[in-house]
Amino acid sequence: MPENKKIQSNIVSLGFVSFFSGLGQDMINSVFPIFLSALGFNKEFVGLVNGLVVSVSSLFKILAGWLSDKFRHRKWFVFAGYVFSGVARPFLALAGTAAPIIGLRVSDAIGKGTKEAPADSLVAESALVHKTGRAFGLQRLLDTMGSVVGPLLAAAVLLFFGSSLASCRKIFLLSAIPGFIALLIIIFFVREAAKLKIDKSVTEIKTSIFALPKDFYFLLLAITIFSLGNSTDAFLLLRAQNLGFRLALIPIVYAAYYLVYALLSYPIGILSDKIGKKKIIVAGWGFYALAYFGFAAATQAWQVWPLFILYGIFYAATDGSGRALTADTVKPEHHGFAFGLYNTAIALAALPASIFAGWLWDKYSPAAAFNFGALMSILAIVIFVFYSWLKSRKLALT
Repeated sequence: MPENKKIQSNIVSLGFVSFFSGLGQDMINSVFPIFLSALGFNKEFVGLVNGLVVSVSSLFKILAGWLSDKFRHRKWFVFAGYVFSGVARPFLALAGTAAPIIGLRVSDAIGKGTKEAPADSLVAESALVHKTGRAFGLQRLLDTMGSVVGPLLAAAVLLFFGSSLASCRKIFLLSAIPGFIALLIIIFFVREAAKLKIDKSVTEIKTSIFALPKDFYFLLLAITIFSLGNSTDAFLLLRAQNLGFRLALIPIVYAAYYLVYALLSYPIGILSDKIGKKKIIVAGWGFYALAYFGFAAATQAWQVWPLFILYGIFYAATDGSGRALTADTVKPEHHGFAFGLYNTAIALAALPASIFAGWLWDKYSPAAAFNFGALMSILAIVIFVFYSWLKSRKLALT
């Protein structure tokens, strides 16, 4: 088999790992906020738990990325991460108080943090030259299709067994099946690809914050500012419920958002290789602002459908493009560390963003929480565009 075919098959295999893991994860995520509400927890606790999950995972993203650079191995870090997550998720079915819920979600977060930077590095290093947008677009497509199927399966359970706390627990138990399939794919189909891009003559990789280019740090600054307004998606689901959605329909609208995200990820990835990742990212943040302003102003349940579609466009435009831009900007031998920093910037911002959004919701109104997120996205656009303009102006003068 030609080498480029082998490289592409690795991306597809990683995509199917993400498909099955995402399927199980979003079976849980689509009902988790409702599960917490049924147990009597307030919105600030919802924000705390979801923000804590993302922030704890950040502690492992840089470490796992750095170690995968140092040892020049990605696959088994990915495997270890999926083991942590796959074991923790089904046990949520047995939880009913704050301590075990937080503990299990933190264990899931450790897994997510361990696998994320090495997995992104594997995708980047398996991509053909100048095709990182396409590679991450394909990986995001397969990943997101799992997030379409997961909520639909959750909805089927709710419709068949009824919208109850017991049904949520059944969903948590069922999530173990796709998690196990993901582990089998890693063992038998995912190959180590770091050797494809990293010069074997390099005896030591000196990875530090000073080894990464300035352009990467401006991307990091902009994405951090944006993420300070990007609270957990749990608030979108709670807003849908707040506007009068039936409980059984909430996983379906969540699946619709993921379907838009999935269907657009690959074509947008191809487009980003042609016109530039920065333009796509800025456009995506614009769609986010429109969606969040819309969630703030919404007064009727039907309005949630077009707003979730806008939100899906935002994710399709930014998720893969941000990773692809990181891969293009940073040398392969520093990919793990850079992806760790990139994902950590998003993760660390998620905790204050989610807690603050929960506080704004409880203290003032849902509109206050969503308007704040939209304004932060506009600020990120201004900073990102201004830096790009300064850089192009400097190049023109030299």
